[in-house]
Amino acid sequence: MFSGFEETPPSGVGGLGLYIHIPFCKQACHYCDFHFSTSLKKKSTLVDALCQELILRKDEIPGSLQTIYFGGGTPSLLEAEELAQIFKTIDAHFEVSANPEITLEANPDDLTGAKLKMLAASRTNRLSIGVQSFFEEDLKLMNRAHNATEAVQCLELAKQYFDNISIDLIYGMPDMSDARWQKNLDKALALEIPHISSYALTVEPNTALQKFIEKGVVKPVDDAVAQRHFEILIERMQKAGFENYEFSNFGKPGYYSQNNTAYWTGKSYLGIGPSAHSYDGATRSWNINNNPKYIKAIQSGELPIERETLSMTDKYNEYVMTGLRTIWGISLIKIEESFGLKYKEYALQQAQKHIQAHLLFVDQDRILVTQKGKFLSDGLASDLFLINLS
Repeated sequence: MFSGFEETPPSGVGGLGLYIHIPFCKQACHYCDFHFSTSLKKKSTLVDALCQELILRKDEIPGSLQTIYFGGGTPSLLEAEELAQIFKTIDAHFEVSANPEITLEANPDDLTGAKLKMLAASRTNRLSIGVQSFFEEDLKLMNRAHNATEAVQCLELAKQYFDNISIDLIYGMPDMSDARWQKNLDKALALEIPHISSYALTVEPNTALQKFIEKGVVKPVDDAVAQRHFEILIERMQKAGFENYEFSNFGKPGYYSQNNTAYWTGKSYLGIGPSAHSYDGATRSWNINNNPKYIKAIQSGELPIERETLSMTDKYNEYVMTGLRTIWGISLIKIEESFGLKYKEYALQQAQKHIQAHLLFVDQDRILVTQKGKFLSDGLASDLFLINLS
């Protein structure tokens, strides 16, 4: 079972959010299928476009921003003037809460003392650092721009400027032994990082990693190894006092990601920049994933957006998918109130075989994933999905 169960997210965690996509990277990681460009020539022009899109969409957030998240790509490539320009635009056109969580994703090779000092002065108050591994062989396989020494050094330096730090770690990699994965976790814990996001390596279509595996240059990803590493992760994090509040996320008390918790609990958010997604409770929208076309459209005063109106069933399925990944599970009362009695009865019916197999359990009005079922949570959620109630 999940430890530390609370009926709802802690007070102050999760709220209206702003996501800003910075689509630039120094080099392409072999596993990544996110939208980015390795050419920085149009960076300042794109920042201008981001600010213009903020102005064009200023009325889409129905209240005070609780979180601002710079994702990518590599937001740590932004200069002080570019960050200041974005913050100035936000302040001029949005209401921002008195104490927002402002996260910036960063790569270790960018985090010099000067860069960290600049970020700390920019109102950024949380760093999400893409460490991925503390071992050279893993970083080379992933084609990361930093090395193992930089991974440690940047965190020691970052702690001088930031208290709220998260790192990403990847498990289930080819040739990653259980011992090496354990040492990765030991290094992260020794550095006293209060939040860790950890993901199994996945082979996305049309990535360099997929091509290497097809050619036999890299061994295929082994799901059994990934599951074993996940079990090691869960045990090690629990012993260290971390709360596994979402499948891939582990935080010390008080260090949950407010931004991501808002996503998982169905709050509205506005996504700015090429490929960025938005959600307003009824529709999802996403920007074109092409930098030149995005810039051209914004400069013309147009929004390069596609929209999808969510059906009742879509909303139910999304609630189940996100809820079962979290410590809070899914509420049967909420399902009945939001979607109807038939949806509640369907969810309970579909859950029964997994309850009997000790993969799900019911606590008061909530369906949650057991310790045994955690690694299977996405599959369990899909079993509770429905296509059509008619």
